[in-house]
Amino acid sequence: MTRIRIVVAYDGSGFHGFAANDGVRTVSGELAGALGRFLGHPVELTVAGRTDAGVHARGQVVTFDVEAAEPDLDGLVRSLNHQCGPEIAVRDAEVVPADFDARFSARARRYRYLVLNRPHPDPFLAPTSWHVERPLDRWAMDLACDPFIGEHDFAAYCRRPKLRDGSVASLVRRVYDASWSDDGDGLLRFEIEAGSFCHQMVRSIVGTMVAVGSGRFRAGDVAGIIRSGDRARAGDLAPPQGLTLWSVTYDGWRS
Repeated sequence: MTRIRIVVAYDGSGFHGFAANDGVRTVSGELAGALGRFLGHPVELTVAGRTDAGVHARGQVVTFDVEAAEPDLDGLVRSLNHQCGPEIAVRDAEVVPADFDARFSARARRYRYLVLNRPHPDPFLAPTSWHVERPLDRWAMDLACDPFIGEHDFAAYCRRPKLRDGSVASLVRRVYDASWSDDGDGLLRFEIEAGSFCHQMVRSIVGTMVAVGSGRFRAGDVAGIIRSGDRARAGDLAPPQGLTLWSVTYDGWRS
């Protein structure tokens, strides 16, 4: 068996997330089906980040094993893009060592969230941004970034999953970077990088930051919300269409 790594971009609007789910259309389902038709055998996909319904990706990383000793990578990329495009695009494919794993070999994931902050919506940006009409205080939102950096229990900003044995999963995560920038004409860009993220963490953080920018919260409230571990104290969940899995970092390589 030969292990292959592909870098995938996709528009998540028409999918019920990445992970395979019987009865609904998912990114994993489309990719696995297309790969099976090209390779002539089924494959099992491992992914760096399981994005939710409506969430996009630019640098998603997927690994799988094929039976060919010398796979036709160029042909594989062309076939996948023909079968799955334009919603899904494979940007790169290469053979990697057998112990490389898209999920467990990853050192960090970076997400980007776009907020369109101006009075009128933009139909061309609507599929990939959250339109917020009321003016936002960028200075306050910049200040609100600092408390997120470092290692914290993010229970206040995540849905807490239960493990199969009934125990409670840890929501401790280490955030390396969090910042806002202005792309011009009211388009605000938030980027955050962490070793890993728990479910709905980025969207909850963005919702809280927008609440800070609109005056509902103060920047100084953010640290207290983190310490509280109370999901009800954080801001509303930001909508999914503004969120993109931007890149994944591995030892010596970034998607």
